[in-house]
Amino acid sequence: MGFDLDRFAEPVEPDLKCKLCSKVLEEPLSTPCGHVFCAGCLLPWAVQRRLCPLQGQPISAKELPQVLPLRSLSHKLELKCDSSPRGCGRTVRLHQLAAHVEMCDSSPARCRHKGCPEVLSLKDVDAHLRESCEQRPAGICQQGCGLVLLQRDRAGGAQPGGHCCLRALRSQNSSLPGQRASVEQELKRQSLKWSKREKSLLAQLAALQSEVQLTALRYQVKFNQYMSHISSIPRNLAGSHPCKVRESKPLTIMLQRENDTLGFNIVGGRPNQVITKVNIVFPFF
Repeated sequence: MGFDLDRFAEPVEPDLKCKLCSKVLEEPLSTPCGHVFCAGCLLPWAVQRRLCPLQGQPISAKELPQVLPLRSLSHKLELKCDSSPRGCGRTVRLHQLAAHVEMCDSSPARCRHKGCPEVLSLKDVDAHLRESCEQRPAGICQQGCGLVLLQRDRAGGAQPGGHCCLRALRSQNSSLPGQRASVEQELKRQSLKWSKREKSLLAQLAALQSEVQLTALRYQVKFNQYMSHISSIPRNLAGSHPCKVRESKPLTIMLQRENDTLGFNIVGGRPNQVITKVNIVFPFF
């Protein structure tokens, strides 16, 4: 649904009005035939009737794109605060409205004391809680029950409606089963929540363990391939250069890691003489 026209500081252009609710467009969507409506107006219509409200052409809720230029224009319009009936005289741009309403001193707020039905302006809540709420705590009973007294109890004294230890204790005892049931229900809810969380974590752990095992097997296969390749190099060298191999020093095999790959160098003969260099891709995680 759109925004009421009487909330805006200036007259609104017709192109910024919804053709269904006749209010200023809120999150405008376009039909394939080019008509624009509020998202809150058009989506239910498209789901239920599947026809454009104006031309009757078939439409689908999945094929209703946003009209960003119109949205941008409507967001620049200035309108009155939601709490203007409660005394707020501010006008803000549409895109700033939500942030203003959240902090507006005139926005409605309920009293936080249990049992108090008062709804006040946000700026008046603190004073009401401290000074005028009849449900505010006012001390501890000194007559024997030790319960917290409310302001209405102290004002009433021993008169009907005032504090009576016996009546207060009975009331407290009668409320205990309900409180216990509420606590047990909350415990069950939390237990179910954490049970689901535990199962999810165990499933993730099992998946990680499987992945580690598969990675270890892949590494073992790669390592076996390396060792097989390494063991064949001296034989190949002996077959191609028998004299040089007999006169040279023993071969040295050095494994090296470089750029997330594992390779090895075969060194022999003179110091630091590299006979062959093998670099095989071997990812590390």
